[in-house]
Amino acid sequence: MMGRSGTIHTGWLTRAALGAALLCASPVALAQGAGPAPTPAQLEEGSREVREGAVAPPDYADPAMWSAGPEGPGPARALPQGATPAASDPGVAVFYVHPTTFLSDKDDWTQDPADADASRWADESVVQRQASAFSACCEIWSPRYRAASTNALRSRAHTDAAYALAYTDIERAFDWFLKHIGDERPFILAGHSQGGKHVGDLLEKKVAGTPLQERLVAAYIVGINIAEAEVPLRFGSVPVCDHADQTGCLVQWNAILAGTDLDPIVSAYEKSFADIYGAQAGQQMVCVNPVTFERSQPSNLSAQAKGAVPGSPGFGAMAPLRKGAVAARCERGMLVVYPAPGLGLEPLPGTGVMHYHDIGLFWADIRANARLRAQRWLATHR
Repeated sequence: MMGRSGTIHTGWLTRAALGAALLCASPVALAQGAGPAPTPAQLEEGSREVREGAVAPPDYADPAMWSAGPEGPGPARALPQGATPAASDPGVAVFYVHPTTFLSDKDDWTQDPADADASRWADESVVQRQASAFSACCEIWSPRYRAASTNALRSRAHTDAAYALAYTDIERAFDWFLKHIGDERPFILAGHSQGGKHVGDLLEKKVAGTPLQERLVAAYIVGINIAEAEVPLRFGSVPVCDHADQTGCLVQWNAILAGTDLDPIVSAYEKSFADIYGAQAGQQMVCVNPVTFERSQPSNLSAQAKGAVPGSPGFGAMAPLRKGAVAARCERGMLVVYPAPGLGLEPLPGTGVMHYHDIGLFWADIRANARLRAQRWLATHR
């Protein structure tokens, strides 16, 4: 975490990851939050405090309310040494939603999109390191929004209300994005952690089963807990991607260090599904290996990995890519990873959870895959 004059800007955290970081325990499911279950009265009070404490909704006609988009890729223009070049005239656009990056020492339940310090931290620690992976295929759009703060994620009385308020911004930004990229242009949805949750909600509420589904190249919903059986229940005819060049589908993974006990994490994730949908087959989380991107190839050798971004997220330029540095395998719905020594990618404190690095571990692999899917969509539809 980074302290700065009363405001702490921290790496992106879902409720699951926050539980791991704060409690030094295995992460709980995204849907559960941290702390004891609130009473109805506490939920009502928490919702009121979130509403009353939030700043006015961002105006997406103002370019300042976009980290990338109306005036170019912004921080997503940055590339690590060794990266393939950005597309000069991309036929596809990507709508990327950043993860949780804001924690206040006051009772701030959501981020202020006009807070220059918080925006700079989000730009350099996540937009630069995550959204940039899509610049080989796509024009990058990334809205600033009233994201739920880590304070909200620590208080179950506030969590759902803070997420709901944040999603209203994302939905409005997505509408603005669609209006300005053109009526027929294909798009990718991408998000990590809290951003992945909002992207999943967009896919469910705005894209799946609508004419927009025909324009969907793929959805990269990373660092959250979507179960196999949840996919048809929420997303209808948008399936999990079986193949690396498949379009109109979604991928997900959650990275964890080899040797970590999977039982408590898997049990918590599966319980979160059962609590909502009831116990049934398919409670295992979706895991698509982000090196092979083939469901029939859940494991990869480190030699297959195209390039990781070393080092912890933070201010400043990205370090040069390191090829062949990560082996991984899908196991029980988790992505078990074997990073090479010297990458400097550390798990959340006291855990083997590599939540901070779900994208960075596979930056060049995601870049190549997004370009492949975009090319396939354009070749098929144009």
